Amino acid sequence: MEALMNNKIFAAHATASAASVAVGTAATYPLDTLKVLIQVGSTAKKPLTAADVLNRVRVLSGYSGLYNGVGWLTLGSTLGLGVRFGVYEILTAFYKDGRGDGYLSASEALIAGLVSGTVESIISSPFEIVKLRAQVASASHVKVSPSIAEKSVARPLVSRLLPRYSLDGMAMNNSVGLLSTLTPRNANISDALKEYPWMMTGSGRPPPVSNVRTPSDIISLEGWTALWRGYRAGLVRDSVFGGIFFSTWQFLHQAMLDWKAVGMDPIPRNDSEVGPLSPIAVTLAAGVSGVLAAAASHPFDTTRSRSQCTVLPKYVSLERKYLKWNSRPGNRFERLTGINPADRKLLRNGIWLRMGRCGFTSSVIVGSYFFAIDRLVSN
Repeated sequence: MEALMNNKIFAAHATASAASVAVGTAATYPLDTLKVLIQVGSTAKKPLTAADVLNRVRVLSGYSGLYNGVGWLTLGSTLGLGVRFGVYEILTAFYKDGRGDGYLSASEALIAGLVSGTVESIISSPFEIVKLRAQVASASHVKVSPSIAEKSVARPLVSRLLPRYSLDGMAMNNSVGLLSTLTPRNANISDALKEYPWMMTGSGRPPPVSNVRTPSDIISLEGWTALWRGYRAGLVRDSVFGGIFFSTWQFLHQAMLDWKAVGMDPIPRNDSEVGPLSPIAVTLAAGVSGVLAAAASHPFDTTRSRSQCTVLPKYVSLERKYLKWNSRPGNRFERLTGINPADRKLLRNGIWLRMGRCGFTSSVIVGSYFFAIDRLVSN
């Protein structure tokens, strides 16, 4: 491992990929914000448009609200895509091993892309949910409600289990009234019920997603597993995106090499003798690959976004588990990928924004990546 870290070529690839991902992500972040708000805010009867979302963000947060959460996405994308390109390079090196011409087929690139996308999804998921909730907060009226600790004598327990909740007095009185007809073990039923936070909040309506947007809020209210909420849709989305992106890019790359080799004298024996492609051609191929990959994986992206925009307290999850309410609706494909049947008509919302963003980002990432590699390796 130490030898790998000291390898200059490995360091050059890692540095180039991280820098290119950071630049591409920051440049197209406003498009991602608009896309996310359209996905989570639209309903079947009232779909949102980019103009509607942009106007709401401008009124509530100003144009700077379009960059809410950009740091989280930049960090997550730098780590996640760095891992994606690293895993892809390792797998493709395995495929090319023993081949004198270094040829890589589109099907091999597809498999390598599927695996690398899956690994990326696991790494970037915690950053993505924090980013998404910061974006939602930019289009929401954020109201800071008093904490339960200010209203309850059971300060430590309640404030720990239900942050940002307030006491529902009517629900509390109804619970006391219903239980008062039974033979109590505790003389003071009201104080006893305060040991069970779900009894204090009545129906347990969760706080708005805009109020649960920091990592500490998410973990304390929803648990550590919430950082990977919607993991099924996320794994499918990133694996499909990675597979289609790398296979399409490899196909276009090989086609451009074959086209360049036409008319060369003598005829090249392998791709290395053809010479490097034009940076513009490589950038355009990456952009086309990103557009196609975004179009194919967008339904899973919408599913993931809507899932992450749902606040599900820990005690509600535990209650559903005990009552066996975790059965997934829909057909087998929807259960496998985490798609909610109620969202079938919403899966394509924001697709043009995502296609444009992914196409431009892919062009910037790949173009700057190869530019940086050429400069770093040559030096």
